[in-house]
Formats: sequence, C-alpha cells, structure tokens
Amino acid sequence: MLSARENHRAMRTDLLLVAKYFGLSFSALIPLINPLGSALFILGLVGPLPPEAFRKLAQKIAISTVLFLLIVELVGSALLAFFGVSLPVVQLAGGLVLAIMGWRLLNQREYQASPQAPSVAVDGESLGDKIFYPLTFPITVDPASIVVTITLAAHASRQRVVNNVLAHAGILLGIVAVSISVFFCYSYAPKITQKISPQTVHGILRVIAFVLLCIGVQIAWNGLDTMLQSVAKST
Repeated sequence: MLSARENHRAMRTDLLLVAKYFGLSFSALIPLINPLGSALFILGLVGPLPPEAFRKLAQKIAISTVLFLLIVELVGSALLAFFGVSLPVVQLAGGLVLAIMGWRLLNQREYQASPQAPSVAVDGESLGDKIFYPLTFPITVDPASIVVTITLAAHASRQRVVNNVLAHAGILLGIVAVSISVFFCYSYAPKITQKISPQTVHGILRVIAFVLLCIGVQIAWNGLDTMLQSVAKST
C-alpha cells in the first residue's frame, strides 16, 4: 500500500497535470474565440435587446460552445486515426498553425473581432434558431479554434491511460472557463463597450497572442522531437 506521503505526491502530480492542460487550452483558445471582440460583433448583429434577453442569449451560446468544442475534443482524435494521421504529425502541424496564428495576432495593427459571418435577424424567435449557426459557429468558435482543440486533444492523448484522462479533463475545464468568459462578455456587451477602451483590449490581446505563439512552438517541437526519436530508433 502507498504511504500517505506517496498518495499526497501522486495527487499533487495529478493536479499539476490537470492545471497544465487547463492552462494550455485556455491560453490557446481565448485569443481565437476572443470573447470581448466577439461580444462587440454579436452586439452589432443582434442589435438592441432587453438585458434579460441578452443574458439568455449569452447563456445559450456559452452552453453551445462547450458542447461543440467538447465533441471536437473527444471525436477529433478518432477522426485522425480513421484517416491514418499520427499524433506527432498533428502536433507538428497544429503547433505550427498555433505559432502562425500567434504571430499574426501579435503583429496586427488593430485587433479585429471574429471573421464576418452571415447576418442575423434581430427578432427573438429567429435568434433562437441561430444559436448554433452562426452565433456559435463561426462567430464565436471559428475553424481556427477547432484546429486548436484537435491539436490539444492529440497532444493530451500521448499520456498514459490515467494521465490521458486527467489531461483531457484539464482541456475540458479550459473549454468551460473560456465559455464562461464568453457568457459574461456577451451578457454585458453593452456595458463593456462603455467601460473598456479599445486600446486596453488591444494591449491585453497582444500579451495573450505572444503566449499563443510560445505554446505553438512548444507543441510543434514536441511533435518534431517524437518523430526524430522514431527515425533514430529505426536506423
């Protein structure tokens, strides 16, 4: 049987692993989903709504975001296996994509909201039919966020069985945290536009973009290192 000290050490290691993947997923997704910028975009699309209606809309979009990214996180790796794509290749390609995204965000003169999407009708009934498309995808969760989620899932799947579960749990917590930020930013979009200057938002997102660049380089290096080790063993 394990001693109390060994149990404590194992629990601490597990928590650190969850925290690691939570930080990775949150830091990678938050600049792409861009809750502040997307909130302004949503506000411009749906127009003036009562505060309660705006909060309900934000809640539905946040829940839809969690479910959508969770499905991508769970099924993405299986799809890769179906097409015969190895995890190191996904790490290398996905890491490079992350690094390029971070570099572009870092060098943008003016940070923009999510890419333009089809217009949305402003009446309450029609908004209910557009929670997933286009309010969740592609306005809130764009294709780049899907690539990031699959890359993180592939990176987590390299762990042992228990660590694999903990790593995916960390990613899920990161997705939930991002969705919570989406809920608050969307709920209070009219007030946020009055309280925070565009320059402040731009500065914060510049810092996050640099973190995204570093995460992308690290993930790409991990994939490349694994492939190099595989080549060295086969020779």
